[in-house]
Amino acid sequence: MEPIKQFLKGFFGYFKQSSTEYIEFELRELENMFALVLMGSFIGIPSPPTTLVMRIMPYMVREIKVMQQRAVELDDIFGEIAGMFDID
Repeated sequence: MEPIKQFLKGFFGYFKQSSTEYIEFELRELENMFALVLMGSFIGIPSPPTTLVMRIMPYMVREIKVMQQRAVELDDIFGEIAGMFDID
């Protein structure tokens, strides 16, 4: 009985881990899109009024750092997504 419990624990643990990775990836992408929508006016994309963006800006310090880091490390976003879903 114990080996079956261990098997099921590992089986469901794998799905829990991969589900967590997908959710974390989606969260990062949603944060990036939110930051892009808010700060799009700085690069010419229509966005919310600048006064609203300036009010929210102090709370966006972490997102700005993440965007800068991703811009530096950005290599192949589609490759990253394909790797996430095990697509060759």
